[in-house]
Amino acid sequence: VIVTDGDQAGGTRSFLPAVEGMRACAAMGVVVTHVAFQTGHSSGVDGRLFGRFDLAVAVFFALSGFLLWRGHAAAARGLGPDGFRSPPTGHYLRSRLVRIMPAYLVAVVVILTLLPDADHASLTVWLANLTLTQIYVPLTLTGGLTQMWSLSVEVSFYLALPILALLARRIPVRARVPAIAALGALSWGWGWLPFFSGHAGSGNPLNWPPAFFSWFAAGMLLAEWVHSPIGLAVRVAQNKAGRVLMAAIALAAFLVAASPLAGPEGLTPGTAAQFALKTAMGSIVAFALVAPLVLDRVDTPHRLLGTAGMVTLGRWSYGLFIWHLAALAMVFPVVGTFPFTGNMPMVLVLTLLFGFAIAAVSYALVESPCREALRRWEKREKPTAAAIDAEADAIAP
Repeated sequence: VIVTDGDQAGGTRSFLPAVEGMRACAAMGVVVTHVAFQTGHSSGVDGRLFGRFDLAVAVFFALSGFLLWRGHAAAARGLGPDGFRSPPTGHYLRSRLVRIMPAYLVAVVVILTLLPDADHASLTVWLANLTLTQIYVPLTLTGGLTQMWSLSVEVSFYLALPILALLARRIPVRARVPAIAALGALSWGWGWLPFFSGHAGSGNPLNWPPAFFSWFAAGMLLAEWVHSPIGLAVRVAQNKAGRVLMAAIALAAFLVAASPLAGPEGLTPGTAAQFALKTAMGSIVAFALVAPLVLDRVDTPHRLLGTAGMVTLGRWSYGLFIWHLAALAMVFPVVGTFPFTGNMPMVLVLTLLFGFAIAAVSYALVESPCREALRRWEKREKPTAAAIDAEADAIAP
């Protein structure tokens, strides 16, 4: 099959500005859902809609699945930098560690030390949060850090990915897409397993990584299609009408997830069937939003997501994610109000401003210097190594 440059999926490029912009949107979506809850918008139609902005986490997971799997998808077809050789696991694990942990550890120490809501944390809380194991240890999701459940899931996926890649190499290339799709669909049944407790909170099996594999699988499927001959999914994403259809599908799935079909209002746990439906809709939302950005043509302009401003916000998105609840806690006294008493627009704007300001400092003083230090070290150790995929190294929830 001959693929021209004009038809080739743009997701083969090393750096995708629109993906960085989408990451910024996902981070702001997480902020929206938490600000809405903290300002009392957790019931009624608006509460349901704002609450389902938590599906921004599904977008984060799909972005990770795509960016971190595409090297393995390319290698399976002999299209990698070293032909059929898989991306080096050592570099991958080092880059994940350096990308995630330094800024995260700084946030945990500062928040557990200074934030009143997290004051007097026990040793168990400290250890669980410092090691990103809080989803497995009951009652360790604490004030200012409750959003980190998703980062714990993300890191578990990072650790599992090399094993998944090794297993995938043992099946024919043509079976990779059906296998990933089947595993993703199978994960929707997680809530029916015997240990399902139905209780929200830390230590809840519904927060464990297998429950959300379909969100990562959405991105992994896109990575497979990026390195496959042009097919239906790519043609749809490269067509204007197809992109409109993708947007409509994302909106419809979002509305289903926000409806009573996918669970009750607020933090009240739903049934296993409702959890499965919500998770499935998250997979669809993530796939439909990310697909047009990575299956597009190489020269497709993204006038909003690909702008310099959105790319910059995307670089700061990890810092916004880990600091936004602390920023939100600072906003209430500034506004002169209390949690759950309304005033969402002002609280949201100030939380985004404070959060991005802290994130910019985190990026400049912690995240970027640590990544540069790793690059310098690896260059000294292996001066002839292939160029690092800058965006894959940057991805984080």
